[in-house]
Amino acid sequence: MLFFWTYQIFFKKVFIYSVNSVIISISKKLSKGDVPNDIKERIDKMKNYLEEYKKWCESPDFDEETKKELLEIKDDEKEIEDRFYKELEFGTAGLRGVIGAGTNRMNKYTVGKATQGLANYIIEQGTQDKGVAISYDSRRMSKEFSLQTALILNANGIKTYLFENLRPVPELSFAVRKLKCTAGVMITASHNPPKYNGYKVYWDDGAQIVAPKDKDIIAKVRTVAEYSEIKEISKEEAIEKGLFNIVGTEMDDKYINTLKSLILNPEIVKEQGKNLKVVYTPLHGTGNTVAERLLKEIGIQNLYVVPEQKEPDGNFPTVDYPNPEDKKAFKLALELAKKVDADVVLATDPDADRLGIYAKDTKTGEYMTYTGNMSALLIAEYRISQMKEKGILPEKGMFITTIVSSDLAKAIAANYGLECFEVLTGFKNIGAIMKREEEKTDGDKYVFGFEESYGCLIGDYARDKDGIAAVMALCEAACYYRANNETLWDQMNNIYKKYGFYKEDQVSIVLEGAEGAEKIKEMMTAMRNKDVQNIGSYKVLTFKDVERDYVKDMIIGTESKTGLPKSNVLYYQLENNAWCCVRPSGTEPKIKLYFGVKGKDEEDATNSLEDLKDAMVKLVKEN
Repeated sequence: MLFFWTYQIFFKKVFIYSVNSVIISISKKLSKGDVPNDIKERIDKMKNYLEEYKKWCESPDFDEETKKELLEIKDDEKEIEDRFYKELEFGTAGLRGVIGAGTNRMNKYTVGKATQGLANYIIEQGTQDKGVAISYDSRRMSKEFSLQTALILNANGIKTYLFENLRPVPELSFAVRKLKCTAGVMITASHNPPKYNGYKVYWDDGAQIVAPKDKDIIAKVRTVAEYSEIKEISKEEAIEKGLFNIVGTEMDDKYINTLKSLILNPEIVKEQGKNLKVVYTPLHGTGNTVAERLLKEIGIQNLYVVPEQKEPDGNFPTVDYPNPEDKKAFKLALELAKKVDADVVLATDPDADRLGIYAKDTKTGEYMTYTGNMSALLIAEYRISQMKEKGILPEKGMFITTIVSSDLAKAIAANYGLECFEVLTGFKNIGAIMKREEEKTDGDKYVFGFEESYGCLIGDYARDKDGIAAVMALCEAACYYRANNETLWDQMNNIYKKYGFYKEDQVSIVLEGAEGAEKIKEMMTAMRNKDVQNIGSYKVLTFKDVERDYVKDMIIGTESKTGLPKSNVLYYQLENNAWCCVRPSGTEPKIKLYFGVKGKDEEDATNSLEDLKDAMVKLVKEN
């Protein structure tokens, strides 16, 4: 054993010496000044990440387990670069990254730094006595990160309310509001692959942080120069001081009762729920902590939870990608559905803010898939029509959508006399509009909000998309249409016949690592500077560059402002009610392309969408 440790110490010293030699060599080359600029920039970056890597390998701020993990990659320059070329930053859904050692990874040091920065911000605001609610999902290290977050906040004198066990994102949003906290933290990477985890920050309205708070908080995080600045306290001491508090099932009761109060036709649900057959899978996540109980309490008697995916498991052993947007994630659920002859198949992602669905078409016997636009707008049409019929639809009520979601939302809003708000991608932007309008109207105007990424919110009890409430709303809608001898698929077709055949799709181009990040920047810059007159057979009517707050009418040449917050988004309004959009993902290493059309019928819409998609992908890739 003594020989082993002596060898380890000797090996580490030799290795650190070699890293120092590389850094010194790089510095000498730069000092000569005869290096081309592009090479100089590359060398500068290499020097910076090697120095940071060296620091993590040497500094007493980092534990031996972390150092051991980093020494194991000593010969993998690309891996070292990817782990250290930048620090994780807040995107559309907060902090998110691959679990592991390094500045560009999710680990106890990056989580600690983020939490210390958040604590500093809360103390600066003078709201530390209101406390912070904390929840987590089933991912690897989620429980550990959540406890660490609580104790760092406690060490800064900030009271915390940590859920006793994993809970869905929407319940965390609900709890922030219910407990009147100053903030909330959710440890989750949502629908990302198993190697990821993340850190979502919410503010006192229950919504994820938006500008300027997001920038102010990350600025505070950046001022935490050394990891030794992160404050510590033991759990025992935090409890003794009354700072560490556990949230139990009493919050489940309040959350579930609030959702049940939003049901519009409870008697129909109880009657038809005796016969409706529902298959549900939480995809190894948080969903079933409340979903099964909720559905049974509202009257769904034939509920089948996929047994292989019922229990939380951060390795997600039965799926490659725990995302209800991915058809492959439904494999086991559809097998069970065929076995029990289910009417509806539902899946939530690991933190249960997204819902994916299949519904049986009784005419063909096939299970038909819904996009996020389709399922959300099915719920919207059902709830809004029923609210109008019952005389409880607010006059000029709020219907909130995003710029990359279906234009069918605008048609539904117009049909019912609702005011349609269009915001940037990310449900936090929907939450921001809810807060702004709530302050104007005493909170009685919100009707519905959704985004194309499989998320919606049916009430103002929370400020994030709610897959649990969407599960309940879909089941209620299925019961209602069943009472009228129609299926959910029948109703979807009724909606298209009523408003027009809107169809949407998206394509993600994955580009990982530092080189991938640079390529994404190049693609966005090239598209931004390209004078695009036509995309496929469609003429471009309007071009929007949200980053530059710039709008150009491509027909008459006039210029104006978008009026939207600054964001790296390019949007093309096309003729014949078609559109395209391109933006880098805020949570994953990919560039995302969105498309939408309105066809004469289903076949026309399908063909038009494919043509537009092919043309847009070609345009982006050629840059």
